[in-house]
Amino acid sequence: MTDNQNLLAEQRRALILDEVRRRGGVRVNELTRRLGVSDMTVRRDLDALARLGVVEKVHGGAVPVVEASTHEPGFEAKSALELTAKEDIARAAARFAVPGSAIALSGGTTTYALAHHLLEVPDLTVVTNSLRVADVFHAAQHPGGAAPRPGAATVVLTGGVRTPSDALVGPVADRTIRALHFDVLFIGVHGISVEAGLSTPNLAEAETNRRLVDAARRVVVVADHTKWGTVGLSSFAGLSDVDTLVTDAGLPPDARAEAAEHLPSLVVAGERTADGDTGQAGQAADGDTAQAGQAAAAADGEG
Repeated sequence: MTDNQNLLAEQRRALILDEVRRRGGVRVNELTRRLGVSDMTVRRDLDALARLGVVEKVHGGAVPVVEASTHEPGFEAKSALELTAKEDIARAAARFAVPGSAIALSGGTTTYALAHHLLEVPDLTVVTNSLRVADVFHAAQHPGGAAPRPGAATVVLTGGVRTPSDALVGPVADRTIRALHFDVLFIGVHGISVEAGLSTPNLAEAETNRRLVDAARRVVVVADHTKWGTVGLSSFAGLSDVDTLVTDAGLPPDARAEAAEHLPSLVVAGERTADGDTGQAGQAADGDTAQAGQAAAAADGEG
């Protein structure tokens, strides 16, 4: 952590949460020194994180909340976490969407961020089981109730039963997805690990996600660094089913090495270069590098 009085509240709270998880607890007086802010500011930040259910306040500080593998936070709670990381990931992942292709987006706050970056990719067919993602495309297609603009995405909403993450799951969604085929699936996860693969705390969502993975020619996982090493109740895919993981610069070096060893392609978004600009670093097999480059070039040419 670094002393910086000008950190935005979101950035400051992300730093505090990372410190709590890394060290197993923090004290208020330590945070005031490291962040260069007042006790009152730190206490407000801890109150906000406690309301989200990610830390527990104790006398003089805070400790992490140990979540059960069945715990599933709601969309609003998750949307307030790791905002910068999700934006970096969304920007990098959008380059895999080629104009005119059929893509799928699962439920989740990272895919919701990604949807905003796909609005300018022309002539997409978007299959989604996310009400939030569908709303993003609908609002862009019909500004002020107008007719759809040329090149606007065609959106197919799967139907199903709504989860706390505003995803539609269950037999109706599964039957719809089973009959479809996508060029690329962008999927968010509750957890990702070498042993458990991709996992979620929701059993019905796991089955629907399984169908999404089976229907995709290419699987791109969009997951911030806090998801690495997390395991939910139900696994729905192994790392062997993943073509590319797009994550953020907060992923520690040992986790990067582990991910690169088990995945064909790893994209780390939001890296700081020597001149201070943010970019993205990737470790990939030659075929994946070429395919990603072609997708990026196509997107840039159409954009």
